[in-house]
Amino acid sequence: MRRWIKQILSRRVRALTLKEFRQIKRDRRLAISLVLPPTLQLLLFGFALSANVTNLKLGIVDENKTSESRELIATLTESKSFRLAGYYLSLDELSDAMNRGNLDAGVVIPYDFSKDLHRGQVSTLQVLLDAMNANTAAIGQGYIEGVIQSYNRGLSEGGLHASFRQVAASDVSHRGQVVLHPAFLYNPGLVDSWFIVTGVFGLLLILNSSLVASGAMVREREAGTIEQLLMSPASTSEIIIAKIAPLFVLLCGMALLAIVVIKIGFGAPFHGSVSLVLAGAALCILSGISIGTVIATFSKSAQQALLTSFFVNPPLATLSGALNPVEAMPKWLQPVTVINPIHHFATIVRGDLLMGSGLADLWPNFVGLLAITLVLFSLSMWRFRKQLA
Repeated sequence: MRRWIKQILSRRVRALTLKEFRQIKRDRRLAISLVLPPTLQLLLFGFALSANVTNLKLGIVDENKTSESRELIATLTESKSFRLAGYYLSLDELSDAMNRGNLDAGVVIPYDFSKDLHRGQVSTLQVLLDAMNANTAAIGQGYIEGVIQSYNRGLSEGGLHASFRQVAASDVSHRGQVVLHPAFLYNPGLVDSWFIVTGVFGLLLILNSSLVASGAMVREREAGTIEQLLMSPASTSEIIIAKIAPLFVLLCGMALLAIVVIKIGFGAPFHGSVSLVLAGAALCILSGISIGTVIATFSKSAQQALLTSFFVNPPLATLSGALNPVEAMPKWLQPVTVINPIHHFATIVRGDLLMGSGLADLWPNFVGLLAITLVLFSLSMWRFRKQLA
């Protein structure tokens, strides 16, 4: 580790890095491509894209434990709309599970649920919906409303006259009723663009860093300047670090601009620490640069590097959960997201900015992103050294 720090701070690395910055300064198209297209893409995807899901993870707090409550639970979970994720003893446990991201929705059945139904009184059913993904929350509310209407029809056939009522209903009759109280957590206004832009953020970081890194490496090799650098006193590691440093700085600036667009353009809340998002963005950028470097070592021309990127980046975006929830993917594909840097970064951004989660909640994603970054960076260094040898 100390050797790496000495290499990064050495005079040769500083001189090579300054040369790279001057070269980028002469290429204005590169600077523009790192600022204008990502901003337009973030705005376009945030306003245009939408997600749709099924098989939502449902948590239950059954304080009644009667045949009526068990029938209601069975009605909720017998369709593909919800998947029973577990029972909880209290509302606090249910809320903690939702805060950890283990549930998409929760239902609390009160202690006097069946008694109120038999007495012909209003029975209140509390429903918690994770509104971090506003589209999922809205669909979940519609699912639950439909399920309770079906449940009420079953009660009527069994001799109980219960009907579904919204919480804002004014004319409550004397019949037994189930009243739904939805609570949208983390996104009370159901703004679906908050889910989209936080996912597109990571997608753009990986896409731009990999494309720019691969293009820069291939152009250097085609121009023959790599061979000239090898004749200098600088080592291969110092050359690689000097090549990566300017791109890393520019892409970090792009990440800052994206955060400003998310805040100003879409009004997303910033409940957590921006420094955590920036730390995750730095790791995500290094992952993208490493992917681009590996692609460049397998490519003989800029066109070939670009075509190879189209085979790598679309699967990363599709299998990340950035634009659609992971639960919508086939179960056999869901474990693939563990090795996807976009997935971990999207989880960090959404958890920190929208939910206010800290490092204590997000450390598994930071560890996963750090491990992916180290593996990809080591692979890119090894491939680059092997190619130069």
